[in-house]
Amino acid sequence: MAYYAQVKDGTVTQVLAVSNGVEVAGGEQSCIEFVRSIAGGDTWIKTSFNNNIRKQFAGIGDTYDATKDKFIRPQPFASWTLDSNDDWQPPVERPSDFVKKSYSWNEADKKWIEG
Repeated sequence: MAYYAQVKDGTVTQVLAVSNGVEVAGGEQSCIEFVRSIAGGDTWIKTSFNNNIRKQFAGIGDTYDATKDKFIRPQPFASWTLDSNDDWQPPVERPSDFVKKSYSWNEADKKWIEG
């Protein structure tokens, strides 16, 4: 499957799957014309389920940065900032056992809470 994200005012509004046969037969532009014919909209951008292009698979609500040609997730909390890879980072480093234990971010106190 080939996947295409509809972008309106820089924000992903939907993602559609297109049979590989459409892309093989006519290329990326043919897929864009196909999704426009069934869903409308002007701007459709190819995205990769395997994160092979444009940083990551586009999700509804993501931003598309045309200058960087990549999809960027929404800011999870007001205190978080984008790093040089365009990943959101908390102001306090994640606990070292983050993978083994369950933590959630407490925005009011700007800290990780276990549990």
